[in-house]
Amino acid sequence: MNIIIKQIIALYFLGYLLFSGTVHAQTLRDGRTSVDFSSNWKFRKEADSAGLLANQKQNWQTVSFPHSWNVDDVMDDTPGYYRGATQYQNTIYWKTAWKNKRIVLHVGAANQEAAIIVNGKEIKAHRGGYTAFNVDITDYLVRKENVKNTVVIQVTNRYNPDIAPLSGDFTFFGGIYRKVFLLLLDQIHFADARYGSSGLRVSAMVDRQQNAKINLDGDIRNASVEQQAIVIETTLVDAEGVTIKTVRQKENLKPHAGFNFRMDMPQIELPRLWSPDLPYLYHLITCIYDSKGHLLDRLDNPVGFRWFSFDAEKGFFLNGKALKLIGASRHQDFLGMGNAVPKELQVQDLVKLKAMGGNFLRVAHYPQDPAILKACDSLGILASVEIPLVNEITESPAFADHSFQMQKEMIRQYFNHPSIIIWGYMNEIFLRPHFPKDKDRQEKYFKSVVSLAQQLEKLTRNEDSTRYTMIANHGNFDLYHRTGLTKIPMLVGWNLYPGWYGGKIADFGKQLEHIHQQLPDKPLLVTEYGADADYRIQSTKPIRFDKSVEYAVLYHQGYLNEILQKPFVSGGAAWNLSDFNSETREESMPHINTKGLLTWDRKAKNTYFLYQAYLKTEPFIKIGVTHGKKWGVRTDADSAQIGSGWLQLPIFSNADTVELLLDGVSLGARKPVDKTMMWAVNLSRGSHRIKAVAFHNGKLSGVDEAILDCEVLPYDLRKDKDWQELRINTGDNREYIDSMGNRWFPDQSYEKGSWGYIKGEKYRLKNTGRENLGTDVNIRGTGDDPLFQTQLHGLESYRFDLPNGNYEIELFFAELEAPNHKENLLYDLEQQGEKKEQQVIDRIFDIRIGEHILAADINVLGEVGEFKVLHRKFPLQVQGDGNLTISFIAKKGEPILNAIRLKKIKINQP
Repeated sequence: MNIIIKQIIALYFLGYLLFSGTVHAQTLRDGRTSVDFSSNWKFRKEADSAGLLANQKQNWQTVSFPHSWNVDDVMDDTPGYYRGATQYQNTIYWKTAWKNKRIVLHVGAANQEAAIIVNGKEIKAHRGGYTAFNVDITDYLVRKENVKNTVVIQVTNRYNPDIAPLSGDFTFFGGIYRKVFLLLLDQIHFADARYGSSGLRVSAMVDRQQNAKINLDGDIRNASVEQQAIVIETTLVDAEGVTIKTVRQKENLKPHAGFNFRMDMPQIELPRLWSPDLPYLYHLITCIYDSKGHLLDRLDNPVGFRWFSFDAEKGFFLNGKALKLIGASRHQDFLGMGNAVPKELQVQDLVKLKAMGGNFLRVAHYPQDPAILKACDSLGILASVEIPLVNEITESPAFADHSFQMQKEMIRQYFNHPSIIIWGYMNEIFLRPHFPKDKDRQEKYFKSVVSLAQQLEKLTRNEDSTRYTMIANHGNFDLYHRTGLTKIPMLVGWNLYPGWYGGKIADFGKQLEHIHQQLPDKPLLVTEYGADADYRIQSTKPIRFDKSVEYAVLYHQGYLNEILQKPFVSGGAAWNLSDFNSETREESMPHINTKGLLTWDRKAKNTYFLYQAYLKTEPFIKIGVTHGKKWGVRTDADSAQIGSGWLQLPIFSNADTVELLLDGVSLGARKPVDKTMMWAVNLSRGSHRIKAVAFHNGKLSGVDEAILDCEVLPYDLRKDKDWQELRINTGDNREYIDSMGNRWFPDQSYEKGSWGYIKGEKYRLKNTGRENLGTDVNIRGTGDDPLFQTQLHGLESYRFDLPNGNYEIELFFAELEAPNHKENLLYDLEQQGEKKEQQVIDRIFDIRIGEHILAADINVLGEVGEFKVLHRKFPLQVQGDGNLTISFIAKKGEPILNAIRLKKIKINQP
């Protein structure tokens, strides 16, 4: 890792050199100066998509970039989020030191339409929210010392049918969510005003005999009124700072004109090669000097010498060696920030991907912060980047033109990153085809998509002949193949979800075989696969769509085995590296797609540890984690010891055998199966030290230790006298950890001497072909949706066989039988066809203990409305036979119960 650490240090040092300074800087270096212009902007909304703010005076807020205006409204219970016009405003005070400079405003990203206005005059509009753009504002400034110049950036993230993305399973956050800089440039400088790049494209090439060369293609602007003679000099420097080679060439520039130059650095002998194991980076420093030797401009670019290829039968090769590409896709948002994430945090995503053992990143579904690609270069992670043509297109010339612009911006801005091996331009474009009821018109739509793909393919290959092109398709192979879309790109990505959106995990390998048989000459990548893993949900009997981490572990085991074992599969990118925001989703964690190997705030799930066990080459051992305050231990009727029970402890390792020690006592050794074991451990209430010891070839290779603070769910409440509280998620067979870290245990039917429900049915969502637990609707007013998305209905009573004493009982209700106007999940192809609305069930019931009425005429719908929580809390005293039976007496409809909490109460005696 030494070379990787050096590359990271160099990465941050380069960033400091390029982006240090303030807008009030007085001293300018030779060449370009980059001034951070991201602070003290005034911001206000103009009008939302319905014009609701148009007649309201909005107060200015002071903000800094990165900034998004959708941090909060994407997480509230009101469907939709602000997609409308906004305005950012700041001031530039002219400095005499800028007299001979060109002032270029560099905007890292503004989603998704932006207009630049200087001193009241609009000078540029930009369409597309994921790439940078440059605006030369020099001629629009009042160039007098300390004179105030007003800069306004108008931004809107409104829906525009001519700009991709039109739809998607991610949130289109509005804002200027990357930094803004003022580039202070000489009259002669590298320039790319149209596509937002540095103006210099670096192609480093090496063949199998390690004969290397570098080709430069650059654009220079002469903004002066005179013809100028210049010298272009480029120097290759190795990672230790030693100069390898320097070449120069002279050029004459016409006044007020752009100039394109080409420059070669041939015969670079036996360079060190770049790879994930050794990401060796050179630096290419390219300068412009005037005829007197004064520095006019300077650019520093990383250079990695590598060659690569995809083979339809044998997979991917890097520097002549077979390499399975394994990693993840990535969305750029972060908890509490939206897309406005500091680059330091973004780089940590790549550090985590590398630590996972990953060597591949799919940058999805849009270009992301350049810091991501710099980190890939430095860490040794191969990358694919794509534009946001997701799900559908608009058949208009404007949509096509914007797509071409996006593709060119992406390629030119990210061209110089050696980590990039693939340019993509469509994702699941036939997921929900237009005109489903008009087949003739739909066929015309298919042809429009194919035509656009052909044009983007040609454009991409003209822009860059050194990388591969890719389209990522969903699992409807026949449609993509029939329309000819599979024939267009150099390789085809497949987003496959058997075992999640329909089918079984075992179907995945069969699907890969079918695709390869039908497309034997086309290289294949699995660009998406994943299962929701809500870190708060655990299950000892995981099933599809239960959202448990345990099912996700089983899912990823099956997929990894197939990807790694099939040579014709070039690699796979798990969906997704981390959880991400998708405002239209509801489900167990509303507005979040929970398929990430990391949580939204980047905490590791057990699925992440599974990948470490599969991918890391060094010995690895890890005890799984819980995200609650305590581990949950369950007892049953056969439990021999009171106050103890069984816990299925997850352990992940690439070892031959693992020995487990509990409080210093060995529990024996076992062999991991598919890098995992669920070790049944008998634990009593309280803290225990657990130690997992890994052995390779009979030798100790690793150790992991943990303290397990255990909470026991007793079966017999009378014999186990040390319990304090029971929390039961009624109608559910999963454990749930609430927002306070408390664990809610699965329900059970009553057995004598224990506790549970009498009669009653578990609520199941209707009109779906998948296994299901409760509803998938957002429960308003709570962050603990899974607790209230399941319920018992039609129950007669809930009984606890208890010791006599004082208790508190809390009952929770939510009405799940009601219309909900959310759309079917776009990606759940099982739920195609017309949606059938749930019908309102008007229910009224009493709650009693014996003849005593605790609550009369409970009407959840009437009291709080549908999909909201009603709770009732009662103090109780149990006497006599120690039986607590809570009866639910139907008056109209069926009684319901979503959760129940029983707590011992100590009464202080006088």
